[in-house]
Amino acid sequence: MPPTYAGEYPDSASKVSIVVISRNEGEELAATVNNLRETLPPSRRELIVVDDGSTDGSAGFLDGAVDVMLLRSEQLGVAKARNFGASRATGEIILFADAHIRAPQGWFDPLVEALREPSVGAVSPGVYSLTEPRRRGFGLDLIGAELHARWRNRQGSVPYPVPVLPGAFLAMRRTTFLATGGYDSGLHQLGGNDNELSCRFWLLGYRLLVVPQVEVGHLFRAAPPYPTNWSAVVHNRLRMAFIHFGAERVERVLRALRVYESFPAGAAMLLDTDVFSRRTQMAEIRQFDDDWFFQNFQLEC
Repeated sequence: MPPTYAGEYPDSASKVSIVVISRNEGEELAATVNNLRETLPPSRRELIVVDDGSTDGSAGFLDGAVDVMLLRSEQLGVAKARNFGASRATGEIILFADAHIRAPQGWFDPLVEALREPSVGAVSPGVYSLTEPRRRGFGLDLIGAELHARWRNRQGSVPYPVPVLPGAFLAMRRTTFLATGGYDSGLHQLGGNDNELSCRFWLLGYRLLVVPQVEVGHLFRAAPPYPTNWSAVVHNRLRMAFIHFGAERVERVLRALRVYESFPAGAAMLLDTDVFSRRTQMAEIRQFDDDWFFQNFQLEC
């Protein structure tokens, strides 16, 4: 039970299982896969692509590929698709990557090294925009009771803790994934997956580090390939609050989200789910509460 930090710890020979989830990515998927092939030696990598209900044939080039495990699913959504891919991983490290990234040469050693510290649950590099390279972020903050995520500026040259890690390029030990269950499969579509995972890891006693000496390019789009709607976003934020927050903070989140037209639909999505049993489970195993989390990072909610 977390945080025992059991298991083997990675070293310079550790294999990295890269889980790429994709939906209607067009040429970006091939560019991402080729980038990962070029920047991680074959002896160190296991490439897993989850094609989550694409209709554009973008994963067709992987049919018959001997160095990529292609899994097909039917619109599982971000959390379930990541967990599905990770369930097939065999490497000591699992790295979750979007299907529209560009990683630099040598990216893996600093990330693996940061994961050698037993208390570190997950790590991410800095992220920059492929279309606006000056636009950079190094981890994220949670802002206000609406639980918006906002990019942080760089604060150092060696790995340091941040409240939220971006899922665009996020690595953890496979033992950590197995101990925590990875992403919350109760979340829908896009929105809030990284916030919930990060908050949960901190409450369980794991530390999250950004590794600023590595920066990965990411294609930010006005309309993401995954379908999404505000009722799902509202649901995901409410689910995070109901599972992890105390009564007063839950009330603040409810007041903040009620302004959205999609609030009734999002709230209704919580019915007949495991949200309350999961809340009880978290209360029994966590090391810290939500007050500690928000105070530790001087966040307002």
